[in-house]
Amino acid sequence: MRDFAEGLLPTMGLELVDVQFRREGHGWVLRLFIDREEGVTVDHCADVSREIGQFLDVEDLIGHPYHLEVSSPGLERPLKSMRDFQRFVGKKAKIRMHENLDGQKVFVGIIGEATEEAIQLDLEEGGKVRVAFDQIGRARLVF
Repeated sequence: MRDFAEGLLPTMGLELVDVQFRREGHGWVLRLFIDREEGVTVDHCADVSREIGQFLDVEDLIGHPYHLEVSSPGLERPLKSMRDFQRFVGKKAKIRMHENLDGQKVFVGIIGEATEEAIQLDLEEGGKVRVAFDQIGRARLVF
């Protein structure tokens, strides 16, 4: 399903940010988070939901009932790829490392630079930190 979505969305001027499939309450929920530089509208979400829903109905990939939800990632969107970090240079982010770096695991600051090897954050408390992309556990924008 991810491969289909990653092929479909660019043709619609959109990108796939994340996919979640989890049990919630009494059923399963498949969530797709989509985005584009100009932002996502309700019409974008409806169009993607229709296309993905038809694909899933035909391919019958999920063998039990589920709900399909398509939405934007929101203001505090996750940063998953180097491209995300490059796109949001100058924006505030929170990065959680896999392991401690200089005795710290969580950093908050402005994305100052994003290269293929590392991200530089200009920290809120002053100073800068450079973190290797492959050492980042989770990251998101902070509003």
